[in-house]
Amino acid sequence: MLFIVALPLLVLLSFKKKYKESIPARFFLVKNPPFKSVDGVWFHVCSLGEARALGPIFKELEDVQKLITTITHTGQAEAQKYDAEVRYLPYELFLPFWIKREKVLVVLEAEFWYMLFKVASARGAKVILLNARISDKSVEKYMKFAWFYKKLLANVEMLFVQSEVDKNRFLALGAKNIEVVGNIKLAGEIKKSKAYTKPKNVELIVAGSTHPSEEEAALKAFVAYKEKNPNSRLIIVPRHPERFSAVYELMQEYANEHQLTLEKFSQTQLLESDMILVDMMGELNNIYAISDIAVLGGAFRDDIGGHNPLEPAYFGCKIITGKHFFHQKELFKYVHHVQYIESDEIAQALEKAKDLPPSMVEEKINLEPVIQKIREFMN
Repeated sequence: MLFIVALPLLVLLSFKKKYKESIPARFFLVKNPPFKSVDGVWFHVCSLGEARALGPIFKELEDVQKLITTITHTGQAEAQKYDAEVRYLPYELFLPFWIKREKVLVVLEAEFWYMLFKVASARGAKVILLNARISDKSVEKYMKFAWFYKKLLANVEMLFVQSEVDKNRFLALGAKNIEVVGNIKLAGEIKKSKAYTKPKNVELIVAGSTHPSEEEAALKAFVAYKEKNPNSRLIIVPRHPERFSAVYELMQEYANEHQLTLEKFSQTQLLESDMILVDMMGELNNIYAISDIAVLGGAFRDDIGGHNPLEPAYFGCKIITGKHFFHQKELFKYVHHVQYIESDEIAQALEKAKDLPPSMVEEKINLEPVIQKIREFMN
């Protein structure tokens, strides 16, 4: 009934660029048939970060047929880079008719869809939760519905969790067969796809993976900082491509008001202006590679949970981020020399960064227990 009621909204949203592929595929099965293979390992991820985290696992499973479902269009684009069958995960209503008999289903992080677990298990798949977590912000909600999650987790054969805290939380929800392996994103290969030349005698500040309100906070801080540091330049890389136009308009306002130059990276790729909007996908690591300071978005608001700090740390950026990084708490444990601040403290943090060493990562993760369990369940 809810699906029928929501149909007009779904049709309307499907015309938006962000959803033009995912909604028709997920809610109407447009160009989204069941997997052809029934002998592979099915991996389900939500978005880009989780899809990218599959890379090291796939290197260890080169001889295995791989199947991937995603939720978002950015996750879908990343998954398409692998040698795998890739689909969008259909709305739960369709899963009993869509899921075939697979041997193993690996679900990453917090993608807890009851019908997915129930039907896959009923069809004979061994369900593994990988990189599983319950954030500090979410734990109370999970406990309120413990009866539901106990039923859901009854379909899970094995859980690989990020921390001992997560293990205890899953135990409280009735889960069994839990092993702590850490965050698998630590195993990921971080690399750049292009090499850009950094302008000489310039300090590059990148505001990466930003959300609404975070761009303006970065712009205000940059204007104040640039008065004392005229050789600084600000690069903004919004998290979602559908916001490129809105962010550019905001940057134009600041450029006009403070007599600053502005450019779109897609048009120049020169980094010669005071402010640059990166309006292209897949460029963030390339920008981190030549930047001095990274203002990492997603943590200056209380509803996002932060973003992956491993990439700017790998390239030696001095990281500044907010205090609301609850979804990335495990990763931040491994990153040193990070400033955690409020959004109105960015200008001061930029000044303080001069006296701080670059951020760095010192930890690694062993994926062998995960690989062994997947292979065991395939036999």
